[in-house]
Amino acid sequence: MEVWLNHNVEHGKKIAELVIRQALSRMKSAQKVEKKKGSGVAVLPGKLTDCEADDIARREVFLVEGDSAGGSAKLARDKQYQAILPLRGKVLNTFEVDRDRLFANNEIHDIAVAVGVDPHGPDDEPDLSALRYSRIIIMSDADVDGSHIKVLLLTLFFRHFPKLIEHGHVCVASPPLYRVDVPPQGKRPARKFYALDDAELAAVEDRLLKEGVKPGAWAVGRFKGLGEMNPEQLWDTTMNPDTRRVLPVRVERQETPEAMQVFAKLMGKGEAASRREWMEQHGKDVEVDV
Repeated sequence: MEVWLNHNVEHGKKIAELVIRQALSRMKSAQKVEKKKGSGVAVLPGKLTDCEADDIARREVFLVEGDSAGGSAKLARDKQYQAILPLRGKVLNTFEVDRDRLFANNEIHDIAVAVGVDPHGPDDEPDLSALRYSRIIIMSDADVDGSHIKVLLLTLFFRHFPKLIEHGHVCVASPPLYRVDVPPQGKRPARKFYALDDAELAAVEDRLLKEGVKPGAWAVGRFKGLGEMNPEQLWDTTMNPDTRRVLPVRVERQETPEAMQVFAKLMGKGEAASRREWMEQHGKDVEVDV
């Protein structure tokens, strides 16, 4: 056998690769992690503050960054239809994590159990009959860290729960970055405006100038994060269905391969050189907070 392998190197390499693949497959199978269950039913996460109504079409869950923001969100929410699931820190980058190993991460386990859907691939037909919410809303701070958490969660849903995106169940909240307080003017009472970014802030200030408000008469405050908002502000700006701005996450089927390439470049472990090239190419287009 040894003589034959020495004379047939390419065949030997293929045999070795096959043995290694099968060994890795056995290891993964042995490490498979299941949902935590009690009496045959998946146990809801203890930190999930669920809503009361049974109408799935109106139920929604907010995935909230941190316990402080989660506390404000719990006080601000409509307890009939809005649930809150606080997440500790940044979730795992799951782009290259095997499906059977996802539940080893507590945050991802809690998301899957709360939502009621198991991970699946793009070509699978997942069972959405146990889906517990019509909208899964990612709610993170309007800063760089918040954007990173948003990307990590979008990676999780795109890679392991693609049917939730395809059916329009995943959304992203748009919390404001600025608050503008305008004092009373004549018969006009005190007012407050919220702006998502610098462009909207400039538009608000331009509007005030056109209304005859003197420059410097208003005060601009910047939110450091969702946890800094009181429940009333969080409800008015980010959670109230009548006033909030929530963006649905959609990827058309024909755009999926291109989206996969983008995620691979940004989230793949072996793509550091591609990411560096991309950052060098687009770095001048980025606005950085000083």
